[in-house]
Amino acid sequence: MASLPPVERQEHEIGVGLVGCGQLAQTAHLEILGSLAGVRLAAIAEPDDDRRASAAARVPGVRALSDYRHLLALDDVDAVVLSLPPAAHADAAIAALQAGKHVYVEKPLAPDRDGAQAVLAAWQESGRVGMLGFNYRFNRLYREAKQVLDTGELGRPVAVRSIFTAATRPMPGWKQARASGGGALLDLGSHHIDLVRYLLGEAVEEVDCTLHSSATEDDTATLRLRLAGGTLVQSLFSTRSTDDDRFEIHCEGGRVMVDRGRGLAAQVSAGRAGSRRRDQLRHLVRAARGMRYGLEKHRAPGHEPSWRTALERFASAVRGERSPSPDLTDGYRSLEVVLAAEESARTGRTVAIPDSGPISAAPRARGAR
Repeated sequence: MASLPPVERQEHEIGVGLVGCGQLAQTAHLEILGSLAGVRLAAIAEPDDDRRASAAARVPGVRALSDYRHLLALDDVDAVVLSLPPAAHADAAIAALQAGKHVYVEKPLAPDRDGAQAVLAAWQESGRVGMLGFNYRFNRLYREAKQVLDTGELGRPVAVRSIFTAATRPMPGWKQARASGGGALLDLGSHHIDLVRYLLGEAVEEVDCTLHSSATEDDTATLRLRLAGGTLVQSLFSTRSTDDDRFEIHCEGGRVMVDRGRGLAAQVSAGRAGSRRRDQLRHLVRAARGMRYGLEKHRAPGHEPSWRTALERFASAVRGERSPSPDLTDGYRSLEVVLAAEESARTGRTVAIPDSGPISAAPRARGAR
C-alpha cells in the first residue's frame, strides 16, 4: 500500500500513476512525468523490488506500490501510463478504465485480437481518454514529412519503403517470445504500420509477410502492404541488425525521406527537370532549422523528443484541451495489420484486411476528475 499520504494538488493539476518501471520507464517516463507542467507523478507501481526502488529514488516523495490495483484505488490519480510487457496491457488497461482513470498505453495495444477488443469495449464504456503510445507521430521529422505530403506538391504517393531495425542486444524474456509480446512486428513494425496510416491517410487492404527466427522468435520480418488507394509499401523490421529507422515515400512528383536516427530534417526531392538547385536550397534551409532539433534530441530522454510531446498531448487531452490522438482505435488498426501479417507468414498467402469502419472512434474527453 501507499507509503506516503496524498500530496495536496494544485488547481488543474493532473495526478498521474506510472504502471511498470522497466527499461522504457527508466529511460523516459520517469523523467518526463516528473517534469511536465500541470502534471504530478503521484504514484508508481512495479512488482520487482529493485526496479521499484530505483524508480522511487528518482522521484522524491512518490508513492511506490508493488501492485497496480492499489495505485488504481488512489483518489488523487486521474490518469495512468501503462509501461508493461504487452501481455499485461489488456488486463491493466481494462482495470484502469473501469476504475475511472484516463489511460495511455504503450504499444502494442495488446498482443492478440481478443485482448485488444476487450480494451476497446471498456474504453467506449468508460468515456475516458485512451491514447496509444505511437510517439513517432510527434517526432518533428515525421511531422515535416506529413506537412509536405499534405500540401500535395509532390503529387500522389506511389510507393513507400521503410526500414526499422535495432542492434543486437540483451532482451528481457518477454521480448523473446511472440506470445508475451515479442517479435519484430509488434516491437518495431507496429510503429511503421501506424506511420503509413498517419502519413498517407490510407487504410491497409492487403498484407504479405515473411518471418524469420534467428536468435529469438520472429526477430526479422519483411512486409509488403497494398493500401486502399493503391500505394505499395515494402518494409524490413529486425531486432538482430543495427539501429536504423528510415521512411521513404515516393510520389508521382518527387520523394520525401525521414532518417529518424541520423537526420536533422526531412529530405525532400521534387524529382522534376530543373528542380535540383531548388531541392539543394530547400535542404540547406531545413538543415539549418534542424540544428535546433538536433540540440533538442541530444537533451531529450533517450535522445527521442517525441516521448515528451506524446505525453504532453495525453495530459492536454485529459484536460479536454486537445484531441486524444493517436487513440486506442489507432492501436487496434495497427494490430490488425500485424495479425494479418502473421497469418500471411504462416500460410504463405496474401491476406486481405476488411474495411473496419472509420479511422477514429474515440469518445470525447471529460477532463480530469
